[in-house]
Amino acid sequence: MYNTYMPKKLNENKSTTKVSEPNKPTIAKSDDGTIQITITIPYTDIKKHKEEVANEYSDKVEIPGFRPGKAPLDKVLEKIPENNLLEKILQKILPNLLSLIFKENNIKPAIYPRIELISAQEEKDWQIRAVTCEIPEINLGDYKKGLPEITRTSSIWVPGKDKDNANQNPTREEKEQAVIKHLLETIKFNIPKLLIEEEVNSRLSKLLERIEKLGLSLESYLTSIKKSANDLRKEYEEQSKNAIALDLILSKIAEEENLTVNQNDIDAMIKASQVDRDLAKELDTPEKRQLIEIILRRRKALDFLVSLT
Repeated sequence: MYNTYMPKKLNENKSTTKVSEPNKPTIAKSDDGTIQITITIPYTDIKKHKEEVANEYSDKVEIPGFRPGKAPLDKVLEKIPENNLLEKILQKILPNLLSLIFKENNIKPAIYPRIELISAQEEKDWQIRAVTCEIPEINLGDYKKGLPEITRTSSIWVPGKDKDNANQNPTREEKEQAVIKHLLETIKFNIPKLLIEEEVNSRLSKLLERIEKLGLSLESYLTSIKKSANDLRKEYEEQSKNAIALDLILSKIAEEENLTVNQNDIDAMIKASQVDRDLAKELDTPEKRQLIEIILRRRKALDFLVSLT
């Protein structure tokens, strides 16, 4: 079973402040759920936050002829690397602004937006593009139909299993795989390309970490498995698409069937990891507990479906 995908959210903004007219965004939505938001930020706002960044740096930079914290802000700004300055300004502006835009336009982002600075000229308004996506609508249809038949002993055979033994009672794992195959084949919906890209990049990053620990280069690894970088990415794209689809389908089924996870279930999973104390401590946070709850709900949904076979 896949456990890869968990929707990510911005912190909810409880302020009743509205986005000012100069900041009114242009919003474009694609059929697959991708959302592109173009924002113009008045230079007056940029200037204010630039001064805030300069004040924060004033005690940290050395400027000849001035004591720390006493140099003019324009001198301090000259000492701040441009990329750092831009990043700090955007960190001050974007979280609150994006949260307000999402709230006013009833957008529920699945991931934190990718940010592109389109224009950032001195004394002029800045233009920023934020790209995110929403969780697609899923129509489960009659997803229970056919479940009792899909794991009939006469129809189950998996690679590596002798065909002559295919008529034996299927194992629990075989039943799960049959259910998963059934869900992915019968419940179709568009998955935002952005979600797939995020998952592919995450998988590739983890692969590179493992390869580096083995002292190999990516080129030598690809040679050993007889695949090109493009082949590997396409393979990961298909895996990621299926993983995200399955996670979303199981979450929807858990919702439809009112399947719940109690705190004792979460505590039990954390306790099971206490062989590794550092891992157990890392898991016992509100964010990780939420992730564990989502994973356990999906597991309950799969268990429920297997029980119908």
